[in-house]
Amino acid sequence: MPRASGNPARERALRVVRRLRGAGHEALFAGGAVRDRLLGRTPRDYDVATSARPEEVRSLFSSTVPVGERFGVVLVLVEGEPVEVATFRRDLRPGDGRRPAEVAYTEDPREDARRRDFTVNALFEDPETGQLLDVVGGRADLRARRVRAVGDPRVRFREDRLRMLRAVRLAAQLDFSIEEETFAAVREEAREISVVSGERIRDELLLILTGPAPGKGLRLLREGRLLKEILPEVEEMAGVPQPPEFHPEGDVFEHTCRVLEHLDSPSPVLALGALLHDVGKPPTLAVRERIRFDGHAARGAEMAAGICRRLRLSRRETEEVVELVRDHLRFMEVRRMREARLRRFLTGPLAEEHLALHRADCLASHGDLGNWEFCRRRRARDLAEPPPPPRLVTGRDLIEMGLTPGPRFAEILGEVEDRCLEGRLSGREEALAYVRSRLAGGDGGEE
Repeated sequence: MPRASGNPARERALRVVRRLRGAGHEALFAGGAVRDRLLGRTPRDYDVATSARPEEVRSLFSSTVPVGERFGVVLVLVEGEPVEVATFRRDLRPGDGRRPAEVAYTEDPREDARRRDFTVNALFEDPETGQLLDVVGGRADLRARRVRAVGDPRVRFREDRLRMLRAVRLAAQLDFSIEEETFAAVREEAREISVVSGERIRDELLLILTGPAPGKGLRLLREGRLLKEILPEVEEMAGVPQPPEFHPEGDVFEHTCRVLEHLDSPSPVLALGALLHDVGKPPTLAVRERIRFDGHAARGAEMAAGICRRLRLSRRETEEVVELVRDHLRFMEVRRMREARLRRFLTGPLAEEHLALHRADCLASHGDLGNWEFCRRRRARDLAEPPPPPRLVTGRDLIEMGLTPGPRFAEILGEVEDRCLEGRLSGREEALAYVRSRLAGGDGGEE
């Protein structure tokens, strides 16, 4: 009996394997967990491949979820945690590029290995003996640190076009190269990525951008001709010059890659904000006495909104990405901001993301973190102080006064909040009187 591994995820999967084997079925660890163990990494989860059919799996365990039973996949819940169990399969016909192929079950794990995407994901392991089953050369590719498709890469990519993005994601995640024939097939087939839904593209893209090597992933997307298909606006950054005194690193695309590399475990919103913060530079480029990008933050925010919609982000996520892009230049004026406005900026819901993006933006270009340090100290001070009092004037008050929500509406609310934080308005009646004066065309008591 092998000793306990100390890894709860492995122990749960091992319990599943033993139960399946006890019922007379073959069961092995499969895919990423085997790959990661061979690379000296600690797998986050363990998948089980088995000769048992889905209905047999469900009959053996009291708590299961048939997440992909059409393709032989069942989640077995062990101590409330899921273990993915997949029946050995073989392909009956190729996929259509958007969904997996029609498959049939098999008793032979070797057939299952030959239908998988990449050789490093087609390894099986007996968890009780440690014996490996490698029928497609996955272990050799691990040693060579390369991502190689199983069999003919063109066939693999025509079955499921998303595999082209997965090749890039895997290479970036593992810091591997992509094998020459596999990468050539990516370039040849890249235009067909458009058949894949925006949601599936988004999910793979976010895994690349929030992974350990987003800059490498973005460069591989471009080299593989995928970037211009899924994010043509980002592709346009390549070759766009920048003022060398502020951007010695080079063009806008290279700067963006480096910004991503300077983020530390970013959220999807922060990663997308970093990717798109300069997306407005190509259409606003002007070279007169020097290189200029007038209005690129506002233009970029408009473009980011369209990109987020195309990637099927939620409304809230889209608004947050747009805010990061729109306001990424505000750090240039933080030392001149009025106290109330600065406090609102540095204690707002996205303040941490704004600071993280600004820091990465600086480190990827001129390296001056002076404004970031200033804001970090001010934010710590502001957070330590009592929260600001409730708003004296609300949007409902303005509507009752006959004002329609819009730019002026937001401007007046901001002015009232600034004056309250600065102690220039001391109560609700005084604040309402100020608003009435503004709407009547007065100066509201401005000295």
